[in-house]
Amino acid sequence: MKVSIASDHAGYDMRQLVIGHLKSKGFEVIDGGAVSSTERFSYVEAGQKVATDVLEGRADRGIAICGTGIGISMVCNKFKGIRCGLCNNEYMARMCRQHNDANVLAFGARVIGPEIAFAMVDCFFEEEFAGGRHAERVGQMCDIEQKNFK
Repeated sequence: MKVSIASDHAGYDMRQLVIGHLKSKGFEVIDGGAVSSTERFSYVEAGQKVATDVLEGRADRGIAICGTGIGISMVCNKFKGIRCGLCNNEYMARMCRQHNDANVLAFGARVIGPEIAFAMVDCFFEEEFAGGRHAERVGQMCDIEQKNFK
């Protein structure tokens, strides 16, 4: 599976750790965003990178990281077809896949530590969409996108 991952400067160090974790599990990684933790880089640009990679088929799923995860998840969710889940524990990462068919995982490097990040990433890639009643709700979200995204 191919994964796009990007971050702002606040998420740079965590991104490097997550990339190592993904590669150790055999994922192909598209790395984007900040080039260091000290040189400012906008979470808006990082979020756009991940969302665009997923939407244009360069990546199967994405991971978006900023200081809190809030800003970058908002950016990702501005793209029609992206369902980005902002998570801070394994249960949320599991549920965003099972119930919401999320294609991007977002989290905050200043909110969680590496071990939780790795556990969330593992859950996000292990889980499948449950379908059933959840498919109806995802369909409703897509209907809202069609109506409101120009």
